[in-house]
Amino acid sequence: MSFSKQPPFSSSTATTTLEPPIATSLSTIHPDILQSHVLTRLDGLSLFSAACTSTELNSLASHRDLWTNICHSTWPSTSTPRIREIISRLPNGSRSFFSESFPLTTGLPANPQRNYDYPSELISAVDIHYKNKPIFSKVVETEASSAWFLCSPFRIDMLDPKDTCRTPIPNSGSEETCHDLVGDLSLSWILIDPTRLRSMNLSSHKPVSVQRHWLSGEVHARFATVLAAGERGSASECVQCGIVVTCGGGAQGGEMDVRGVSLQVEDMDGVFLDGEGSLGIFSAGFEGKKGMSGRREIEGRKRYEMFLGRKRERKERKLKKEGTLDMLCVSFGVMVFLSLGLFLWLR
Repeated sequence: MSFSKQPPFSSSTATTTLEPPIATSLSTIHPDILQSHVLTRLDGLSLFSAACTSTELNSLASHRDLWTNICHSTWPSTSTPRIREIISRLPNGSRSFFSESFPLTTGLPANPQRNYDYPSELISAVDIHYKNKPIFSKVVETEASSAWFLCSPFRIDMLDPKDTCRTPIPNSGSEETCHDLVGDLSLSWILIDPTRLRSMNLSSHKPVSVQRHWLSGEVHARFATVLAAGERGSASECVQCGIVVTCGGGAQGGEMDVRGVSLQVEDMDGVFLDGEGSLGIFSAGFEGKKGMSGRREIEGRKRYEMFLGRKRERKERKLKKEGTLDMLCVSFGVMVFLSLGLFLWLR
């Protein structure tokens, strides 16, 4: 047996040379590229966060046109001449307006005062979005110094009774519409004091409840902000700034109209405040604490449920107190009747 001689095994080793990574920083990127192609893609909260990372980004993020575009895209109503004029008078323009109008308002200021300067005029800038697309935008000015306003129940309507606004909201005629609107509908109601250049957002961003009226078939979407503005133990210790959007009309399977958008202020006894009482609540809210949170709808719904719970507890205590008083009155009446009967019998 013979074996053929094999050539010795040979192998070639490939050597790969890795180049050291090139260190990059913001300083290597031209400021015009950052401002035109990066920062313009951010929303307001992201832009605030970016401004806190470096001195350079803070300078670039302070550009007025950048914040003007953010305000106009977030709230189309801010593009109206009256709102633009108010924003132009603020120290940092649209950036100041965004920082005041975007966060959820909680109520009492850090250093509560009993006497507030009531505004003589209120401006409401309202924007409604459906699936992140604007469907309603309007600005309404309300004179707030007349005797009629101060003594009458407070209410601001964004639409006249006969006016409607066409929307792409489908009318399925079932509870599915209500369920979908909880996630698809969003609202912003910015209340502005034009004299003192103060503003706050009274909306929970997303609905806290959506219900269909049993008789008319209209859909009522409620947005709310709960403000802590009164004395402890009083009915106005917590008040609800309730916004109701009424949608209706259109055949089943068609599209609904916005028929009403209104704002009222309700205390824990279920009483709607008058103009003077509401101005006191708003004045405290303008000076109140505000939280820059990206989950406004969660916090808004939580505070609304807390308000309903405290409202039920207050009603139960009131009924219990009234029941005890009724028992005392009945007992007193029985004692008087028995005493009178005993007196007549002893005679």
